[in-house]
Amino acid sequence: MAERPTGSDTPADPQNRVVILGGGLAGLSLALQLRQRFAELDIVVLERRSHPVPHAAHKVGESTVEIGAHYFSEVLGLKEHLQTSQLKKFGFRFFFNDGREIDGVTELGASTFLSTPAYQIDRGIFENELGRLALERGIRFEDGALVRQVDLSTDRSGDRLHRVSYQRGGEQHELACGWLVDASGRVGLLKRKLDLAKANAHRANAVWLRISDRLDVDDWSGDAEWLARCNPPHRWLSTNHLCGDGYWVWLIPLASGSHSVGIVCDADAHPIEGMNTFDKAMEWFAVHQPQLHAELEKRRDKLQDFAFFKNFSYGCKQVFDGGNRWAITGEAGLFLDPFYSPGSDFIAISNTFITEMIAQDRAGRPAAMYADIYQSIYFLLYENMLPIYTGQYRMFGNSEVMPVKVLWDYTYYWGVMCHLYFQEKLWDVGAMGRLQKGLVAVQRLNVAVQDFLRAWDAAGRSGDQPRMLDQASMPWFAELNRGLTDTLDKQAFQARLVENIERLDRIALQIVARARSEYPQLDDSAVRANLTDPALADAPAGEDLLFPPLLAEQANGELRPHEGEDQRDGRDGRGFRQGPRDLSRREHDRRAGGEQQDARHHEVAPAPLNLGGELHRRQGDEQQDRGAEGDAQEGGDQRSVLHVPKE
Repeated sequence: MAERPTGSDTPADPQNRVVILGGGLAGLSLALQLRQRFAELDIVVLERRSHPVPHAAHKVGESTVEIGAHYFSEVLGLKEHLQTSQLKKFGFRFFFNDGREIDGVTELGASTFLSTPAYQIDRGIFENELGRLALERGIRFEDGALVRQVDLSTDRSGDRLHRVSYQRGGEQHELACGWLVDASGRVGLLKRKLDLAKANAHRANAVWLRISDRLDVDDWSGDAEWLARCNPPHRWLSTNHLCGDGYWVWLIPLASGSHSVGIVCDADAHPIEGMNTFDKAMEWFAVHQPQLHAELEKRRDKLQDFAFFKNFSYGCKQVFDGGNRWAITGEAGLFLDPFYSPGSDFIAISNTFITEMIAQDRAGRPAAMYADIYQSIYFLLYENMLPIYTGQYRMFGNSEVMPVKVLWDYTYYWGVMCHLYFQEKLWDVGAMGRLQKGLVAVQRLNVAVQDFLRAWDAAGRSGDQPRMLDQASMPWFAELNRGLTDTLDKQAFQARLVENIERLDRIALQIVARARSEYPQLDDSAVRANLTDPALADAPAGEDLLFPPLLAEQANGELRPHEGEDQRDGRDGRGFRQGPRDLSRREHDRRAGGEQQDARHHEVAPAPLNLGGELHRRQGDEQQDRGAEGDAQEGGDQRSVLHVPKE
């Protein structure tokens, strides 16, 4: 079928065309990023849903963190929309309140806004705005388009055009293009076609719903002192995490006036079969989050939707192919876990890699080389973050260990991943080559710390106490957040990275010291062996970087060792702890998982990175082949430049 013209009056050149399969968050944001970079590029987005999409009850993935927020606000230039049509996020907030009232437990969060902003995104409002901007900027946005067939060109001696057949408005259409990008979400069009699906060891499920009303956790307490902890007193603007063993519940406000509610849980501890309908989820809330249950019960008539995902976390064997000019972005490729809201971060990073690959291709350079490098970095980031979640849900109800874990995870994210992104180093292949040694060292340390945190949780647990662990009151923590947006030259960037990694070493040492002061049998040898600077092991501790510990004599419940504790004493047969003793309402048979470090634990032994020498060799090849595809593409070279650890 003849192709429809693009925004110009001249016939479209298929070699100058990018077709994006999927017009959701990943696809539309990529289209806008490509338009910013390439004014003459013919960009087509095929989206199966019809626009405008509904507000609130559209998609999950509503909470951004610093990388994703920066991408939408600064890279795509959407700051005005975010500030006027979305909600500024009051950070993450955690309550360890399984079966208990929210004002009688540990609260972890900031008492005031930190410097670097993030936002709560009503996906319906946002994607409607992205679609409007796409059309305004000359992007051909075809909504209500159902892709029927994709034919990838792998013949590099032919016209090298991909072909997409789709149906829209009862008519059949066909498009040819030089670059094809799959942003189809979990449908995973190219992943399915090319058999690229790859499981990981993180077994978790999620259910969610939207209510057309505000859920304000401040309304759940009449304690004036508790209510006065935050300035402004708007906890509802946070992504509130209600945490217990094996699960957490999200509460996310939306600009449309609705509230998003979700349960995310270990697949064994809280089987999906016990919560995969609204009524079943309400029964689960009645046991684990009775205050939330009461609020939802009053709003049954305001339920907007209900859905669930089983085994939501997954990887992908390949996401970029520069030689054959295709790519995968967003959830069409991989997904980690919603606990720290990394989805928009990985969209920002993959979209930027894709934009850079297309730029190299349009400049006549061998895009295959860049695709290999960018894919290796992308997978490295995924592998770095996966141990944060895998096997860790069993400790989510631990009000002593989890605040320490969250502090570590934030510091790792802001100090390494955000630093590389904000300073535009992730797609600087020369810089990544120089940084390889330090990055693999801190990756090993992260794995060792995650293992140690799990062992600390298994060693025993104190009861909780009402307290506020205020992130904003920690000067170093607030400054780490503020400094994300600093403009740094090469030397300042390197100095900041060294400082951030040294801080991680010091936090790791303070974590093991804190844990072993209570449980001296804990083995800290792996943490000490994986410090990026071994000399720090014998150095003075320096500034205290952790929150104050729980005071056992003030806690609501006695010290409770887990080893040898039987089923009648608050522990089920698979090893999950039951928490404080006043938990007769709980469903004991829903706790499972085991104390042993089982096969679900993602034990990573990072392989040495090999970016430097291979990169320099390939850069030499590029100089010889500049202006042509070169041998690397003709040979279909898919060698990994950054060797990613095996699962």
